Amino acid sequence: MNLIEQTVAAITEPDEAALRDARDHQSRLTKPPGSLGVLEEVSVRLAGLARRCPPPMPEPAAVAVFAADHGVHAQGVTPWPQEVTAQMVANFLAGGAVVNAFARQAGASVTVVDIGVAAPLDAAPGLLSRKVASGTADMTAGPAMTPEEVRRAVETGIDVARDLVEGGARCLVTGDMGIANTTASAALIAAFTGLPPEDVTGRGTGIDDATHARKVEVVRTALARHGLLAGAGDPLTALAAVGGLEHAGLAGFILGAAARRVPVILDGVIAGAAALAAVALCPGALHACVAGHRSVEPGHAAALRHLGLRPLVDLELRLGEGTGAVLAVPLVQSAVRVLHEVATFDSAGVTEKDLPSSNGEISE
Repeated sequence: MNLIEQTVAAITEPDEAALRDARDHQSRLTKPPGSLGVLEEVSVRLAGLARRCPPPMPEPAAVAVFAADHGVHAQGVTPWPQEVTAQMVANFLAGGAVVNAFARQAGASVTVVDIGVAAPLDAAPGLLSRKVASGTADMTAGPAMTPEEVRRAVETGIDVARDLVEGGARCLVTGDMGIANTTASAALIAAFTGLPPEDVTGRGTGIDDATHARKVEVVRTALARHGLLAGAGDPLTALAAVGGLEHAGLAGFILGAAARRVPVILDGVIAGAAALAAVALCPGALHACVAGHRSVEPGHAAALRHLGLRPLVDLELRLGEGTGAVLAVPLVQSAVRVLHEVATFDSAGVTEKDLPSSNGEISE
């Protein structure tokens, strides 16, 4: 088996006993049952993922920002020049981006993965040089990646997840950087959900109406060229046709987290597109995924609906980088901390609510 097959084979279903134990423990804590809402669901899911209750604390967290360029940039889908990708990588490495500020607040590390930046990048602390290619090809003219490139990119993501977990990370966070990557994201989301391009193509960094209309048509053209208007078939083929190197890397990152039973907090539309590919490769990978937030990109909401994931934060963000996911890190940690630290009614000597008996009377 190759690395992708090995990783998929290592992904297991949640442990039913751990799920039951977590639900039971939540019901005995000194609070009304269900009063922590979605956080209770998160804690139960992570217990099933870890196969024990309580699950390990999801800390420290590690953000991996996968950076790559896109050939579809040549189609005029964004006013931002392509060299901004490399410039923002330098900003990440200098600690000056929003994701760096949020990560410092959350106590998370930030690693930048050059998986496909068009420009050469000098070695620097915090940079992993894993360049598969110097950007993708134009997906409207042919496949964005070769089969070999997409395989290597997915395997790179798996390797990054492995290395971060072996280095001590107990919660992984998706990040991304790549000018024009929302165009590739829209194409992937349309392919994996079967939705039309106009329903999943957003304004990215804030394009005008004319550019948005062009972007929708570019996505439609690419999907038609590769026979994806009716939906995706083989996930790797769809990734190669219209995806980005960072999408493929993030798909592998998600698979790698799931194989090691470590939660991965998803960021915005790029992570949503990558998660669709990862779950198409292995449905069990979904159990490791936590939706950090919902961005204003329509494709992201569509991806979350398709995956059945409920976002923890909804603040109309559209930055990317991993920012929305990092904001959710303390929420995920708090969900698990409840199972570790909150007293039960018995241990705290707190009287529980009387429950109705079977005949409608209050039980003693």
